[in-house]
Amino acid sequence: MLAYLAGMPQLAIAIVVVILVNGIFAYIQQERAQHAAAKLRELLPAMVSVRRDNRVIKVHTTELVPDDAVVLVAGDRVPADLRLVLAAGCSVDESMLTGESEALAKVPGDTVFGGTFLVNGQAEGVVAGTGGKTRLAEIAALTGKVEAPPSPLARELQRIVRITATMALGIGVLFFVLSLLVGISWRDAFLFAIGVMVALVPEGLLPTVTLSLAVGAQRMAQRNALVRNLEAVETLGSTTFICTDKTGTLTQNRMNAVEVWTPAGVLSVIGAGYGPEAEVTGTGTAEARHLSTAALAASVGRALLHEGKWIAEGDPMEAAIAALAARLAAPGPDPGWGAAEPQVSHRFAFDPRRLRESAIVGTTLYVKGAPESVIPLCVHGGGDAGEAAGAARAREKVDQMASHGLRVLAVAERTLPGPPGASFKLEEVERELTLLGLIGLHDPPRAEVRVALEAARGAGIKVAMVTGDHAFTAAAIARETGLIGTPELVLEGHNLPEDDAVLAALLDRDGVVVSRVTPEQKLRVARLLQGRGHVVAMTGDGVNDGPALQQADIGVAMGRSGTDVAREAADLVLLDDDFATIIAAVEQGRATYANIRRFLTYHLTDNVAELTPFVIWALSGGRFPLALSVLQILALDIGTDLLPALALGSEAPSKGTLKRPPERRHLMDRALMFRVFGLLGPVEALFEMTAYTAVLIGAGWTPGAALPPADVLMAASGAAFTTVVLAQLANAFACRSASVPPWRLGWFTNRLLVWAVLAELGLLAVFLFLGPLAALLGHAPPSPGGLAVALAAIPAVLLADWLYKIARHRRAATAVPAAKVQRL
Repeated sequence: MLAYLAGMPQLAIAIVVVILVNGIFAYIQQERAQHAAAKLRELLPAMVSVRRDNRVIKVHTTELVPDDAVVLVAGDRVPADLRLVLAAGCSVDESMLTGESEALAKVPGDTVFGGTFLVNGQAEGVVAGTGGKTRLAEIAALTGKVEAPPSPLARELQRIVRITATMALGIGVLFFVLSLLVGISWRDAFLFAIGVMVALVPEGLLPTVTLSLAVGAQRMAQRNALVRNLEAVETLGSTTFICTDKTGTLTQNRMNAVEVWTPAGVLSVIGAGYGPEAEVTGTGTAEARHLSTAALAASVGRALLHEGKWIAEGDPMEAAIAALAARLAAPGPDPGWGAAEPQVSHRFAFDPRRLRESAIVGTTLYVKGAPESVIPLCVHGGGDAGEAAGAARAREKVDQMASHGLRVLAVAERTLPGPPGASFKLEEVERELTLLGLIGLHDPPRAEVRVALEAARGAGIKVAMVTGDHAFTAAAIARETGLIGTPELVLEGHNLPEDDAVLAALLDRDGVVVSRVTPEQKLRVARLLQGRGHVVAMTGDGVNDGPALQQADIGVAMGRSGTDVAREAADLVLLDDDFATIIAAVEQGRATYANIRRFLTYHLTDNVAELTPFVIWALSGGRFPLALSVLQILALDIGTDLLPALALGSEAPSKGTLKRPPERRHLMDRALMFRVFGLLGPVEALFEMTAYTAVLIGAGWTPGAALPPADVLMAASGAAFTTVVLAQLANAFACRSASVPPWRLGWFTNRLLVWAVLAELGLLAVFLFLGPLAALLGHAPPSPGGLAVALAAIPAVLLADWLYKIARHRRAATAVPAAKVQRL
């Protein structure tokens, strides 16, 4: 019983370690929350210029109060919600709040929101809301109120913990009672029960799971997917529904104007990037040139030559318009307005309700926007066939361009009677327009998207596009990438059904497109899909995406274009903003799930062998000596078993990983339980007890007789210990696959496992031959007979595993034809 007494300090140490680990995890979670809050505060500037008593002074953001006059210049972050009183050619990037990629022009009377920033111009605004009363704070608060659901892995581990704890506690109590019945003192009976419970608990499971997830996270990082939450590694493997954004994820976010239609004809523009070089063919060049300069006037972004390369300044669509104007410019020194920028006196920002934007240069109003928004305002254009016929002709051309997957913009103008007054209204000038024509823009999809979508569907994953962009654009990109389903279903945010059941039924299909969504609607989409039983992966890049990313089972943020708030709310960050990276991460997630099942099988098999000596001791009423002690069990679980289990957690994805449906089974399902408790575990236990008994009988002991000398017991215990270690060595190779024997996989294809097995043999030698340590564990090197039985356990385990896999293969082969007959 000295070994049992020695086990008590180990138990106390284990309890202390668990308490410390829980404390560390709680501290880490608190630090993450504080870090997220700090990142949110970083969105606002520390100091800001304020006009007080006709003087501009610098004050801290926290000192702002309502009605303060804040002065802003290009590049400034807006410190609070402001109502503009002065605006000189200013435009504001609100993409982090609205999801719109375009910088919006602002005029006096407009509201700008805290956290956005001024792209161009100068402005002065009166503080309308600070702190928790800003729009940024409202969305951030909505994100904070969303409690992320537990991951599938967390739920499964909780289930395993409950099963293991119930079994360990129940069997421990049972053995405590049995020990008392056979006449053992209550103290020794209690220590014995502790030993039984230790034998039933896979102590190495927690570090093995953690290290396996860490390996998966490292491999994902190598494929441009940065994991912020380790559990997300496995959750990706369980994903059944991906809600993806459009711009930059499915497409390259590199707009290019490829077609221009005017009443005078059609031009085809073939050029790469944002440079002025292009091949232009077709008719109506002069009219198209006028159209491009008009569209340029209504735009904010430009194409710039930077270090010998043309790049987009601001929104790529507006850079494409600037490139188009340069490509269509007349030869000579005066391309349109010449070298100088057009002197815009008023800008009217893009509005999701208006779906257009405009600018006034001199006495001319230039308008560009969605065709369905601009064409109804036109009274001239489309040819000489009359207003109605001209509009019909333009709409017909819009449909034709859309059928080619182009994003279509309509451009119009109007000559005003004179410069607009200080109090003019937008609706008074945006009327009686002349349609100049249409621009067809192409945002090329990423080359690998179509293949990635096919892989996702082959893996049983549904994909939907959920975007803040217009339905027209979203549907076109969905068609070009092959995302949209058949029949096509395109939903718009303002037309979503109020009834949750109706909307959930519409969403629960492959290839649906949801456009013009608000943060609340994106959050609703995630919740409804989860309510249908899906494990949802949601992509996003702005502050407006934060709530949905937090709600989704796996939030995926954009690394290149995403905001800090989106990245803090997400579990996974795409360093290349590429949809194909999500599918690669899903593959690794499924491999991680399979690896967890591998080393769970490995651990539980060992537990069967560890528990068997206690069962035999109890059934014999204490007359059969105990083969293993508590310290030996701890040496097996935390010593020899740990490295091979970690090596199993690093197993690479198999070729068919993405050809299976998402994993929806329990980690401890019927197949795993049978393999552990009906096959591998009993084989290990049989050879373990055979080796133990062989040493005892070889020394002249017979069952029922008095206990043999201590040295014989120690040698027999060493034989049992050696048998378990060697059987686990074979089990490690057997657990690499649930269907393929190890010699077909290759003995050396997992080099980490080879090194782990060698280390396991080294530890076995240390535990057996290092005198003080062997004495502490209560065993000695086995006799030749005991060693022979222990070595025989290696082929026995491999043979039993091979027979199991043959039977499983035959059962699967007969099940497939039966399923086909049932379908017929």
